[in-house]
Amino acid sequence: MAGSGNKRLVATRRAALTLIGAGALAAGGITFARAAADDDEVLTETKVLRDPDTPVAGNPDGNITVVEWSDYNCPYCRKLEPELRQVVQDDGKVRLVMKDWPILGPVSVTAARTALAAKFQGKYHQAHDAMMGVSSRLTEPRINELLAGAGVDMDRLKRDLAGHAKDIDAILKRNNEQAEAFGFRGTPSFIVGKYRVPGVLSMNEFEQVIADARKAKMN
Repeated sequence: MAGSGNKRLVATRRAALTLIGAGALAAGGITFARAAADDDEVLTETKVLRDPDTPVAGNPDGNITVVEWSDYNCPYCRKLEPELRQVVQDDGKVRLVMKDWPILGPVSVTAARTALAAKFQGKYHQAHDAMMGVSSRLTEPRINELLAGAGVDMDRLKRDLAGHAKDIDAILKRNNEQAEAFGFRGTPSFIVGKYRVPGVLSMNEFEQVIADARKAKMN
């Protein structure tokens, strides 16, 4: 998990696995509630699961929602990306909400703002996949190279970055407030259904946690 040392990563992973083994994630259950941040409601179900400005992958009408907070310079996010997407594809009924949480420096902020700006030309997912698909740390020139190669109109991107700056910054602010209110310490971090899973899981573990969250939703 980016933003944490190796010891913290191991501890977080063990905590997540403990929740899975507990059955229906009972120990990890959360309740969407009011959290103070400029007197706004940060952790409402609508804002966390159904923010209309947040990109969605998978099945938009799925019966379970997975929310991921990620950073484009996070090596754990990059490693997890193809496995998580495979789980979502194989399941067919998962709605994946993608929250950009740039916590690893100024270039991460640039990458997140650029991806969200690409959304205004319908190219968020292309931008996201291009930046998550590299193994080296991003730089601003590399970001521009990757997005141009992914078919993003770079002239329009510049206009949208400027014209929608306040909207983009508001999305990143909401994402950060939610992550902090949930107590997340690094990326990637997840909400699966109404359960908090802070850490990296394998494909089998993701399948299990989704199944447990779906079962809990029915009870």
